[in-house]
Amino acid sequence: MDSHSYESSFECLLAVGAIDSFTAPAGNAFPELKQWAAGRQDWLLGHLAYDLTAETEGVSGDFADPIGFPDMFFFQPAHLILLQKDSILIGSVQEDPAALWQQICAAQPTPPQTTPVQTTPPQAFPPISFTPRFTRGEYLSAVEALRRHILRGDCYEINFCQEFFTQPATIDPLATWWALGQASPNPFSAFYRLDHRYLLCASPERFLKKAGDTLFSQPIKGTAPRQRQDAQADSQGRLELYNSAKDRAENVMVVDLVRNDLSRICRPGSVQVSELFGIYPFPQVYQMISTVTGTLLPGLDWTDTLRHCFPMGSMTGAPKHRVTQLIARYERSRRGLFSGAVGYVTPGGDLDMNVVIRSLLYNQQSRYLSYQVGSGITWYSDPQAEYEECLVKAEGILKALGQ
Repeated sequence: MDSHSYESSFECLLAVGAIDSFTAPAGNAFPELKQWAAGRQDWLLGHLAYDLTAETEGVSGDFADPIGFPDMFFFQPAHLILLQKDSILIGSVQEDPAALWQQICAAQPTPPQTTPVQTTPPQAFPPISFTPRFTRGEYLSAVEALRRHILRGDCYEINFCQEFFTQPATIDPLATWWALGQASPNPFSAFYRLDHRYLLCASPERFLKKAGDTLFSQPIKGTAPRQRQDAQADSQGRLELYNSAKDRAENVMVVDLVRNDLSRICRPGSVQVSELFGIYPFPQVYQMISTVTGTLLPGLDWTDTLRHCFPMGSMTGAPKHRVTQLIARYERSRRGLFSGAVGYVTPGGDLDMNVVIRSLLYNQQSRYLSYQVGSGITWYSDPQAEYEECLVKAEGILKALGQ
């Protein structure tokens, strides 16, 4: 995990190998995780896939998952390296940390490839071309159908996603992630490998953080493209996002949903919105981010916080149960790890989990490569503008692939 020098408790965190692990399909995964994690006062890292909605909301989709990450996976690492601003911490179950440090010092740094696509022999692989699950017209029609659901009162806001995929594709996963980090450095980036499955993540969004008995959630809703070559236009775009009635309505609806989620596990009266409609700059876009905090009830632990807050409201909409039904009906791909969460748990039971967006997912065995992008649909949404927003969100991914 790489914070790319954004404000964080560490610069980078590297966890390798597993001395123990837990995996479970949706159904009884969260209670089983709680039982497995009990008494393990060590670092734990892993993920929650979106398809755990089958357990939390009783809603599941019918599409296959070509990437194949399990619904839930956590592991106790064999080796862990924590890079902070002025120190490096090394822990290992199997090796002497001092010996690992000597190996690191003795290693010759290997510069990353200039291109993430393997090119030996030259021109062995053509440029990557992605196929959309929706044509532009089909996407616009789906958004109009969702607006009719909103007009009827079925929901207030829904996060609607579309997939772009290619097969067969051959990439160097680590070099691709390195290029993605250069094209789109974001605070919740992650390179995550489980057997032959890879997540190459450049996420700007935090799902949930636990620090002691304090919980933090920072949903993103509201996006405006950057105009990096024109400072005045860039500043104007930032101001327009801040004053956008549509984006504010979208953001506050998700904030209310997060407040509701946290209120089920926090002390009465402790749930607060510490920042509303904050505008934050990222390489390709400005994002509207709000921060919701609360104080965890006694007797609950980190597994309880995940169970009651997942899936995150920014990737569903409101009300959560109804929009997950509509997502299953109108989307054309299984989300899998996309719009799930990846992160870590400390030995003291604190945690920090991201939202898996702005990411490539790759199955090296089947050579299936995919990314998904989405936007929040409200009654005020312009379908054309929502489609363009999806394309803007994919710019970092395509730039990392040399496109």
